[in-house]
Amino acid sequence: MNDPSHIAQLDRASVLHPFTQLKDFATGKLGDPTIVEAASGIRITDVHGKTLIDGFAGLYCVNIGYGRTEVAEAISRQAHRLAYYHTYAAHTTDELAILSDRLVKMAPGRMSKVFYGMSGSDANETQAKLVWYYNNLRGLPKKKKIVSRQRGYHGCSVVSGSMTGMSFYHDHMDLPLPGIIHTGVPHHYWGAEAGETETAFSRRRAEELDRLIESEGPDTVGAFIAEPVLGTGGIIPPPAGYWPAIQAVLAKHDVLLIADEVICGFGRVGAAFGSHVYGMEPDLVTVAKGLTSAYFPLSAAIVGEKVYRVMEENADRIGAFSHGYTYSGHPIGAAAANAVLDIVAREDLAGKARDTGAYMQQRMRAVFAQLPFVGEVRGVGMLAAIEFVADRATKTRFDAGLKIGARVSKAARDRGLIARAMPHGDILGFAPPLITTRAEVDEIIDLAEKAVRQVMDEVAAAT
Repeated sequence: MNDPSHIAQLDRASVLHPFTQLKDFATGKLGDPTIVEAASGIRITDVHGKTLIDGFAGLYCVNIGYGRTEVAEAISRQAHRLAYYHTYAAHTTDELAILSDRLVKMAPGRMSKVFYGMSGSDANETQAKLVWYYNNLRGLPKKKKIVSRQRGYHGCSVVSGSMTGMSFYHDHMDLPLPGIIHTGVPHHYWGAEAGETETAFSRRRAEELDRLIESEGPDTVGAFIAEPVLGTGGIIPPPAGYWPAIQAVLAKHDVLLIADEVICGFGRVGAAFGSHVYGMEPDLVTVAKGLTSAYFPLSAAIVGEKVYRVMEENADRIGAFSHGYTYSGHPIGAAAANAVLDIVAREDLAGKARDTGAYMQQRMRAVFAQLPFVGEVRGVGMLAAIEFVADRATKTRFDAGLKIGARVSKAARDRGLIARAMPHGDILGFAPPLITTRAEVDEIIDLAEKAVRQVMDEVAAAT
């Protein structure tokens, strides 16, 4: 086995880690990198033998849990048979054709075709190009702007990073690009006016979107992109009435709906897709993460009939569809996805997420909701978040310098639980694998409660 200290040295000298304070890591202030050695079920093990419950499924992605040998075997079979061929000029493989048929049939809305990439970020880049392409072909060359939401997350490449509604993805990166505009976050807890119901708040957010489109010019706005449930922006389910109100505005202005299902898709919120839970009828659907449970990099932009029909009808006039990547529709990725989706269907992981998720939501509220420093406990399916406030009666936030969310996350990790400190507030997020049992939910909540109480005792002692 490689010497862990040597691996740490090599890593520090050569790896550019995402979302890492570079100087602190380079100088050793952050300590050595965590070298993950193995994983099984809902747990990972580092090179020193420490085991952690992965309460975030990697990055919302390892839905079927770690160590599923049937997926490894599917990858191996495909690699031995055909490790790679491209999909340009109508080349395909059996696994890819089977997967595409499967996705078209299971996706929300009226879907037609599937285009493949390697990450949710590149899939949303594709969606933006499809919006522009579609409206060019319709003779509407000005109808190109894309509306996203504050605190929405859609990736961190150039266009997808622009669509992401969090400033730290833009700072010093010359983002967002022109033509990407943002509307209000649908978070009732922080955004509602005094006495405003969820339904009234949703109606107000829809009216704000309507005014934004009118002010920009409906002839210039091509699409609205959104997650069914906000993920990285704080794990925020939509308030009552939100999606019907929003979709009415989009229909009024002939604006496409892109459902970013990268987190919600393939069972996480208790149904095949988040769109099914909230009655969304998207024109374009973005998937990744749970598509292969991260066993292989694969993403997809699923194209609705309305959009594809315009593309096909104009093909004689404009020629080939000039978009694609070397690895689009990679056969190993397709084989991995089919194996994963077999498990999702056979083990009814959407149903388990719905049932175990309901238990998790109930237990979260029972344990945390009445604590004096908890403002809100929220979630749906196997997504949950706890938002901490200094004073729940007045909704007063903690001083940002106290870094409450990060401290609770660290205290949980010290106890053997990975739970994520979320941006834009003091928030602890949970997204465990869909195979998580009720007993494991209890274990997660027990460790999280100990971590929360530790940090709050520290804060009380310091005041």
